[in-house]
This record gives sequence, structure tokens and C-alpha cells, in this order.
Amino acid sequence: MVCYAVPLAAAVISSKVWRAQDRGPSGWWLNLLLYGGVIFGLVDHLWWGELFLLGPTPVCDILCGVAITATIFASWKVTILAAKANPKLARQMGYSLGVVRKSR
Repeated sequence: MVCYAVPLAAAVISSKVWRAQDRGPSGWWLNLLLYGGVIFGLVDHLWWGELFLLGPTPVCDILCGVAITATIFASWKVTILAAKANPKLARQMGYSLGVVRKSR
């Protein structure tokens, strides 16, 4: 029931890495997605009254958290690829055009 713990751990690690590096927009997007996943998990578990409970199979709870985190990373990767493929979209999303190929 604490499947939000895995995205929370990933979000904290991602925040530490982002602050130690160049603070680019792609890292910021990843942090927002991870913390959004954590907030969603907390609200969902709070709604059902199972905020700090471990289910009968803690391994399944952890695997659920891993699946949620993997989905967040996959959606982040799609966002980055979309920004790199379309410079106009990249500018609208605030992506650094030094990394993205420039439009003609």
C-alpha cells in the first residue's frame, strides 16, 4: 500500500542530482513528474484510508511503485524526444535550444 515510496525515493535522488548539475529544464521536468506521481499516490492512499499500511504482499507493493516510477521515466523520455524532434515545440516547452537542432 506504500507504492508511492519508490517514486518518492526517485524524486529525492533526482532533485539532489539536478541541484548538483547544471539545472537544465529536462531535469526540472523529471522532478515535476516524479513529485506529481508521489502526490497522486498520497492522495489516492489517503482517500482510501491506507496511507501507511503495508499490504499482505509488500513485494507487490514495491513492484507497483517500480512500475509507476518506470512509467514516469518513460513519459519523461517521450517528452524529451518530442522536444528534440520539434524545435518550435521545444521553445514552447522552455527546452534549451543549445541541445536541440535549430530550425531553418
